[in-house]
Amino acid sequence: MSSKLIAPSILAADFANLQRDVEMVNNSDADWFHIDIMDGVFVPNISFGMPVLHAITKHAKKTIDVHLMIVDPDRYIKTFADLGSDVLTVHYEACTHLHRTLQAIKAEGMKAGVALNPHTNISLLEDTINDIDLVCIMSVNPGFGGQSFIENTYNKVKQLKDLINRKGASTKIEIDGGVTNKNAKQLIDAGADVLVAGSYVFKSTDQPKTIKDLKALANS
Repeated sequence: MSSKLIAPSILAADFANLQRDVEMVNNSDADWFHIDIMDGVFVPNISFGMPVLHAITKHAKKTIDVHLMIVDPDRYIKTFADLGSDVLTVHYEACTHLHRTLQAIKAEGMKAGVALNPHTNISLLEDTINDIDLVCIMSVNPGFGGQSFIENTYNKVKQLKDLINRKGASTKIEIDGGVTNKNAKQLIDAGADVLVAGSYVFKSTDQPKTIKDLKALANS
């Protein structure tokens, strides 16, 4: 069995002490950096853009998992590759030609991810699942950190796992939003491979221990 991964979400980090928080993740049991790019159009919030991502990648020593919550992501695929992204995830809802977008991401040497909003049905990935390296299931409505977990997520993970198995795909399943020690094991049992944790990690008093405990729980 492959190890289950923990990806702290930098959206919840202290932006006034970003290098410190990046170094904390480097030195922790975390596997990936999860980085949300929001444009204020696709989602109601604006997070940060290319200069901040560049500052993060200068110090980060682990996989850079970039989640684009933006309209027209195709315009920026090469830019995010040049900035050091290892995984680039676009929203299904933002891509008119999803297959073309996935091929463009891979052509730049990145893994290709697709994120699904809470209302978007798993069955819509039927024709592209074999081209997708990572599906990010939004377990909150995208755009803001610190939201409550949507319980229907467990069903979506199971449906997605069934689709992956049925198609013989090697796609990883990532969960983004409201992940804590209360739901981590249940998500892994349903079929998840990567758990994104933002507020739960960065608002804890002992962040490295919170990551370590979450990783142990996910792999128990």
